[in-house]
Amino acid sequence: MKTVYDKATRDELIARIKTLNGNSKAQWGTMTIYQMLKHCTLWEEMITGKTTYKRAFIGLLFGKIALKVVLRDDKPLSPNTPTLVELRITGSGNVLAERDKWVSQIEEYEHSPNPQCVHAFFGKLTKEQIGQLVYKHTDHHLRQFNS
Repeated sequence: MKTVYDKATRDELIARIKTLNGNSKAQWGTMTIYQMLKHCTLWEEMITGKTTYKRAFIGLLFGKIALKVVLRDDKPLSPNTPTLVELRITGSGNVLAERDKWVSQIEEYEHSPNPQCVHAFFGKLTKEQIGQLVYKHTDHHLRQFNS
């Protein structure tokens, strides 16, 4: 399974992110390009431990089971996969600045894994789970915007 800790995979994701611009349109969902980019940069901050969110009660009950389902194979995440309330973005902003911030965050995986990551739904993640989940989440949103 692909992981963000692999340089070739990171390079592929970064190249895809760089194709996004203010004219990028969603293939599904209600997010604008800015809202998706902001969602992804905030999600990266959670995964890298720069921001923490309280564990969702439903995640305490089903998070580990759901994580096994998500990471069991290379199948992409489904369109309209639910997200944490804290990561639902409204409003607008600078698309190119947010895109460049996301690229920088993806580049950081070369040097700074967060082995202490506690995802607000899935719970504590191993380095291997982090690498695979970051890839799947990033790929999901890039597919959403046809990149």
